[in-house]
Amino acid sequence: MNAKLTQAGERILIIFNIFILFLVLFTNELVLPYWLQPAGRLHTLVLHFPIVILLLALGMDFFRFRPGNNANTFYTNFSRSLLLTGTLLAGITVIMGLFLSREEGYTGDTLLWHKWMGAALFFIASLIYWLRNKKWYNMRIAGVNALIVAGVLIMTGHYGAALTHGDNFIMQPITATFTKATVPLKTAVIFADVIQPILERKCVSCHNMHKLKGELALTDSIGVMKGGKSGKLFVPGNTAISLLLERVHLSLDEEKHMPPSGKPQLTGEEIALLSLWINEETGFNKKVIALPVNDSLRLMATALLYPVIDSSAIFGFPAADEKTITKLNTNYRTIAHFAKQSPALDVNIYNRDAYSIKQLEELIEIKKQVVSLNLNKLPVKDADLKSISQFENLRRLDLNFSDVTDNGLNALTSLKNLHTLSLSGTRITYNGLKEKLVALRKLKTISIWNTGISVQEITALQHAFKDITFIAGFSNDGMDTLKLNSPQVKNNTLVFGENIAVLLRHPIRGVEIRYTLDGTEPDSIHAPIFENNTIISKNTKIKAKAYKAGWFSSDIAEFDFLKNTFIPDSVRLLYPLNGNHQAEGANTFFDTRLGAMGANNPAWANFWAGSRSNDLGLVAFFNKPITLSSFGLHFMVEEETGIYPPDIVEIWGGENEKQVKLIASIKPPLPKKKDKLLKTMEVSFKPLTVSCLKIIAKPHVDKKDRKLLLVDEMFLN
Repeated sequence: MNAKLTQAGERILIIFNIFILFLVLFTNELVLPYWLQPAGRLHTLVLHFPIVILLLALGMDFFRFRPGNNANTFYTNFSRSLLLTGTLLAGITVIMGLFLSREEGYTGDTLLWHKWMGAALFFIASLIYWLRNKKWYNMRIAGVNALIVAGVLIMTGHYGAALTHGDNFIMQPITATFTKATVPLKTAVIFADVIQPILERKCVSCHNMHKLKGELALTDSIGVMKGGKSGKLFVPGNTAISLLLERVHLSLDEEKHMPPSGKPQLTGEEIALLSLWINEETGFNKKVIALPVNDSLRLMATALLYPVIDSSAIFGFPAADEKTITKLNTNYRTIAHFAKQSPALDVNIYNRDAYSIKQLEELIEIKKQVVSLNLNKLPVKDADLKSISQFENLRRLDLNFSDVTDNGLNALTSLKNLHTLSLSGTRITYNGLKEKLVALRKLKTISIWNTGISVQEITALQHAFKDITFIAGFSNDGMDTLKLNSPQVKNNTLVFGENIAVLLRHPIRGVEIRYTLDGTEPDSIHAPIFENNTIISKNTKIKAKAYKAGWFSSDIAEFDFLKNTFIPDSVRLLYPLNGNHQAEGANTFFDTRLGAMGANNPAWANFWAGSRSNDLGLVAFFNKPITLSSFGLHFMVEEETGIYPPDIVEIWGGENEKQVKLIASIKPPLPKKKDKLLKTMEVSFKPLTVSCLKIIAKPHVDKKDRKLLLVDEMFLN
């Protein structure tokens, strides 16, 4: 390198030292323009160059003190130029890395260590370059410097790998095979003891609070419920549209396949457990033993917690090929072993809309190994049962709420090992079933509740087949009247735009739902019957009550449907939110998701944005002017825990942020003693055309005690 290039490089090195020092000290204040983001993303591409060049330069620097090398001008100049080049490249890499760190998904202590280690590497290399020609600089110092740089390089690379690949990247192939110590079955929780360990082994390395890949954290139930950048992780009861299973079932060469190629993949059993957990809507707190004894999720969870095969359950057939099992696993069909080292397979098929006979016919490759088949709530026809009859070792068959009739049961008589059969909610009859039970010699349990078979006929069947247990469900004989549970709302959100069709349901058949829209209590005579044809176009409190002959009526259910006509095109917070109540930041207030009471409810943890030490303030912008005539907000009141209404809410509006004027204000009343409720406050005003709104909600202050303010939604109409 000639003298002019060396001088230019040294000047750039001085500039880099000043610039990098500034960046590392004020990284959190850096707002990166979009056109600089590609430069940051080149960080992972160029980082290998300074590593190689620096190590080579420091090695040459160490050996330059040998007599032959010390007198060699070319060797001396080349080693100096190499060190300068490596240090400059290290500086460029550090700058790119600092730019990259400002993108979403990079947070936590790991990033902090990687940032400071990378910067330290550059500063140390710069210091070595400036001091290497001092008289006191000798071979021993050069050797120590080489070791220091190598050590810092290793640590920088370690933290970089943790950011890119997860904390446990090196040992994950080994630790992914570890299993947690078993917990007592009586206390085992499905999510905590069965599902979360799967996520910890295969997912958490990239989805944690230090490495939020895709803005998704899977370290706890709150993160799992919240989801990530691509949306919710799963839809309870619907595996077909659950993002988690969609990504798992992608081809391994697909970029979005999870876990990524090269990392330990989910096994068939793990996929089946995740599918069953989602499909059965067990949530986060349900215990394993709370599931029915023959439930697939309970059986598999028990086998996972206690992977010992009962000698009485040894099967006389070989195991199926694992590649075949993997091939047959899809979003709509899961296949898994009943227990480790067991050849017996449990098959669950989901999604009524996606079901076809082909899903049964494709199982012919594993017909000997299928011992359990779940077709619950699928449109299975009588003709489909002919395919099921090929599963010669089938022990358990669930046809609840399918379309089978007496005629289809003929195909099941060839299943000589069938001991559990579920036919609840089907159109079978007493005479048809009685005829078929004679041929099912090993049958031990049959579910027939909610069918056309009467209580008297069930008693007759039990008398005729004493070795079979008939599960008939609840029968109300008038001696033990039960109370109905309250109606439920089926709408995904209660916040709507122009209008919304109200969707109510009740889990018990034959229940009559009566409702009111005027705030009065619905009764069984005057209140209208809900028939799924109710459309509302303004804020409405619906009160609903369930009635059925022979039952006590339910408690009243209340549902607040809230109208929000205008959604801002962009929203910016004016002040930081409370550290424990960030929700979705500025987007929280217009995402149509209402919060709930109760700290154990995910909607409590995820949907409320809070403020205490400063005002809750935001600015909302509209690309096209809107004509606004009312403003409302939805907030929580829980006096016992210090959650209060706002002291005052100010609504400012205008053409832009600098020209807003006060439109209206709301001053909610203070809570009564021990108030615990969700409340909506609204203020109307003369219609005004605005392109910008500024909302300021001031937390209540009692003497010097500032109360917590929690808001989940605002309404612009």
